Amino acid sequence: MKLSAREAAGYLAKPDPKRAGLLIFGADAMRVALKRQEAIAALIGPDGDKEMRLTRIPAGDLRTDPAQLIDAIKAQGFFPGARVALVEDATQWSGDALTAALAEWRDGDAQIVVTAGNLKPTSPIRKLFEKHLNAVAIAIYDNPPTPAEIEAELAKSGLPAPAADGKAALFALAEQLDPGDFRQLLEKIALYKLDDPVPLSGADVAACGPASIEAAVDDLLSVVAEGRAQAIGPLMTRLQSQGVNAVTLIIGLARHFRLMHGAAANPGARIFHPRANDITRQARGWGIQRLETALKMITDTDLTLRSTSRAPAMALVERTMIRLAMLGNR
Repeated sequence: MKLSAREAAGYLAKPDPKRAGLLIFGADAMRVALKRQEAIAALIGPDGDKEMRLTRIPAGDLRTDPAQLIDAIKAQGFFPGARVALVEDATQWSGDALTAALAEWRDGDAQIVVTAGNLKPTSPIRKLFEKHLNAVAIAIYDNPPTPAEIEAELAKSGLPAPAADGKAALFALAEQLDPGDFRQLLEKIALYKLDDPVPLSGADVAACGPASIEAAVDDLLSVVAEGRAQAIGPLMTRLQSQGVNAVTLIIGLARHFRLMHGAAANPGARIFHPRANDITRQARGWGIQRLETALKMITDTDLTLRSTSRAPAMALVERTMIRLAMLGNR
């Protein structure tokens, strides 16, 4: 059975557990992956993967062992509850194995969920699911999320209905960002508005938006370079509430100080950065020797972050930034 775009959104949020199979396909792999994740979570719950009620099968494996899909849908797990057999990245070579599995499927077996790229109407897999009486085919198009989908995501995060300007700001960003980035933005907004009963406003969306976050990171880096240690903590707290992680900050810090080092080593050389004038001014105050010491401190922190150290990452970066600010004041 083929579902329209309007029907698809509701079905993916609440798939029919009595269906034998679900095919999700489209040109944008990220959109397909997000919809597949949503559908599987609705079928087996948040603990389904941990409870081994999800079996993942790369489509390429079906060419050499097509029977493994039938084994997966028939297998009984240790935990009660619905089960899913996921076939990822299906191609025309997966058709025979999928046909056989759907023919063998009986009530109580694991539901077959299949993902694929852009399938033509003549594709054997697409025709199989669209014509099957107990399977569903859903095409995912490169369209931005609908207002209903955005509001559903906000509700899922426990946020109240947004104000008119907040809704307009979200709809505008949904048109600009790819689905993965937009999902991350919604997660940042949910964290930013945690325990805040006031409806989401346009200002809240702007505070969490990509341009705002990049500017806030640059503000923090400038604070460090200018030796204003007392301002580091509040800015770190703000960025953390917007979902910025320690690795992003340490990469930005290294880039900023390398630009400063280059400006100090080659006075008059052109710097390609929106805040080039600030970086040149900061470099003059630091000098080559202290900048080289700073870069070593940043590298050591980066290596610690990438090691097996259990030190809290944000605290580690904040400590390094404070030390750098103090070094800059000497």
